[in-house]
Amino acid sequence: MTKDKTIFIKNIYYMLSYAFTILNQGGYEDIATEEFDNIHNLFAAILAKGISRQIKQGLYREYLNKTEDISVVRGKINISGTIQNRLCRKRVVTCEYDELSENNLLNQILKTTVLVLLNHAKVDTEYKKDLKKEMLFFSEVDTIDPTTVHWSSIRFQRNNNTYRMLISLCQLILEGMLLTTETGEYKLATFIDEQRMNRLYEKFILEYYTKECPQVKASASQIPWALDDGLGTMLPVMQSDIMLSKGEKVLIIDAKYYSHTTQTQYNVNTLHSNNLYQIFTYVKNKDAEFGDKPHEVSGMLLYARTEDTIQPDNVYQMSGNRISVKTLDLNKEFSEIARQLDAIVSEHFAVTE
Repeated sequence: MTKDKTIFIKNIYYMLSYAFTILNQGGYEDIATEEFDNIHNLFAAILAKGISRQIKQGLYREYLNKTEDISVVRGKINISGTIQNRLCRKRVVTCEYDELSENNLLNQILKTTVLVLLNHAKVDTEYKKDLKKEMLFFSEVDTIDPTTVHWSSIRFQRNNNTYRMLISLCQLILEGMLLTTETGEYKLATFIDEQRMNRLYEKFILEYYTKECPQVKASASQIPWALDDGLGTMLPVMQSDIMLSKGEKVLIIDAKYYSHTTQTQYNVNTLHSNNLYQIFTYVKNKDAEFGDKPHEVSGMLLYARTEDTIQPDNVYQMSGNRISVKTLDLNKEFSEIARQLDAIVSEHFAVTE
């Protein structure tokens, strides 16, 4: 186990902690201080703690519709089923009724994810032991095929909001991990696919600035199109990842997590063109929003640093605006990651802690 590997895995925990503030609450302290030699153990430990807390609060239950042949009427009689029973000389009625049940989608996702971890060789016995104990409370809950889950359609409300972090973690595990690395190397490896890791990376940076840098306002704001005639039918929404603002100064950050920070053609390394076009478009439309008022709008592509030999570190002046390209090294101690993020604010807004 290398030091770099344990540092990176611990930083995944810190990123999750900013993305899901519940991890900063009581019950997770020992996870924050423990050293993990692989991502599977980290996720198993968080899931074990989270499910334990949920069991103490009570598993979420919701009304599910059931149809059953019974001897006394309950709920609504199903006429066709009851007639069929009569034809078969069965002295029962078919009834439809609603029943509060723990066998709902949220608990099914938890159970299915736990079984994936229990069957994985890289999860240590100590974590499997905790998860197995907790599964005793899920005896009435079915497992599901992970590929059938429509994650975007899951809705949380007051009665199940405590599941939000757990379900997000399950999505990372079931969609992004399935759960192999070819070389055992964890520096921007594919144990979580780029798309899901990119979402976590974006949310981490936004929540870091929201919590740790009150000198600036941090948001994920939409940017209106600068239209000459006001007609914007069918134009896509411009949704920034992170927008930092202080007075008349604005910095728009597009956070990017790729296995390779540049693209290569004919042995020449260049930036991903779509990324550059996008941030330039965001900056120019935000710039136009200020009109004739004094202002300063800049943009930044903030890549997660990879092991590529060439790493972008450039500043461009484009049509009156500053566009920079930087990398954030996630393989450093977290205090160094924080220093890198703080330096961006200091440089662009001339503020100090």
